[in-house]
Amino acid sequence: MSTPPFLDLPRCARAERVPTGRGEFAALRAEPDGPVRGSALLVPGFTGSKEDFIALLAPLAAAGYRVTAVDQRGQYETGGPDDGAAYAVAALGADVRALTGVLAAEGGPVHLLGHSFGGQVVREAVLAAAGEGPLPWRSLTLMATGPGAIDPAEAARTRMLLDVLPVMGLEEIWQVMRQMDESGGEPRPALAPGVAEFLRRRWVANVPRSLAVTGAHLVAAPDRVDELAAVAAGTLPVLVVSGEQDYAWPVPEQGAMARRLGARRVVVAGAAHSPNAERPAATAEALAAFWA
Repeated sequence: MSTPPFLDLPRCARAERVPTGRGEFAALRAEPDGPVRGSALLVPGFTGSKEDFIALLAPLAAAGYRVTAVDQRGQYETGGPDDGAAYAVAALGADVRALTGVLAAEGGPVHLLGHSFGGQVVREAVLAAAGEGPLPWRSLTLMATGPGAIDPAEAARTRMLLDVLPVMGLEEIWQVMRQMDESGGEPRPALAPGVAEFLRRRWVANVPRSLAVTGAHLVAAPDRVDELAAVAAGTLPVLVVSGEQDYAWPVPEQGAMARRLGARRVVVAGAAHSPNAERPAATAEALAAFWA
């Protein structure tokens, strides 16, 4: 999960719920002071939330973009049913398409971004839209995501979570994870006021069925990069962004994915799996330059 550097919304942003034909989605939305150059839909990853993008809201709005960061179905303040089918990647991709329709109706081109697991969700949305006419997005950004399953070491940790979800509550799992972090011996960076409690609150608000289905996808995700390359060729500019290190998908693997896609490639200096939260100014600059 990403750790937001702060939680106070900038002046340009507000929290609201976005109604769609597939239900309402909790969102953080930022509005430029001046002319709107386009809209951006930001989709978080596994165990993440809209707050993962909070530090991007002000700089992207200042660059002229209307920004909508959402909680996916099953995450934090969006919620969802105890039905595994609701969290299949195809269903989550359909949610992205419904949200895109709302943003498109507000006017201006829509830029689509997915972080980590969210990258595979937005990929699914694009693939599902192929063959139905012009794609509704001006561009696609894949951030800290990979072509298929996560790194074997991370997959092993995810399988541990999948094993305990049927027998432990989320609060109990959270306490175990914190104990494991503390026993690891590595110093943890200081967090802004309220962030530690937010991380716990967000974790326990996840729908357990969502964690089970999306976690199972991550450890066995198929490589659909060639399909995406065929759809995007000549019609959808693609950007692949990562930090210099990544525990979920090796950075060289992300670079190879960019080459297969014919995508622009940006490596954010000093960042790891969450350039959006770890180096937001540089990340926002790269995004605004690409969208322009």
